[in-house]
Amino acid sequence: MAFEITGKIIDILPVVNVSDRFRKREFVIEKKDAGGGIVFVEYIKFQLVQEKCDIIDDSFLNEEVKVYFNIKGNRWEKDGRVSYFTNLDAWKIEKISARTNEPEAITNLSQENVPPEPEEFSDLPF
Repeated sequence: MAFEITGKIIDILPVVNVSDRFRKREFVIEKKDAGGGIVFVEYIKFQLVQEKCDIIDDSFLNEEVKVYFNIKGNRWEKDGRVSYFTNLDAWKIEKISARTNEPEAITNLSQENVPPEPEEFSDLPF
């Protein structure tokens, strides 16, 4: 099952070669949610593994993004002790352009710039 979240990338860590056959890169997004007049800020760490390490670079820092990810869980056992780990494995990151869906602001609006009303509607009672 895939998930997605939007936020601002605030930290990008270098690629770490865990072994000869495994590498990972972590990054953190800042997620802000407002409720009841209060802004809640969360810092969420994701990881990229293997060839996905290359889908992010420093140009993403401080950018609003949409992150697509999977939740992975692992069990680790040693000397009778059991631990569980949860990772957020990102597989796609898209920069979100600010104001792409906002209409352009109307400037220099005056009576001269307003188109005339069609005559056929000028006598409507409302």
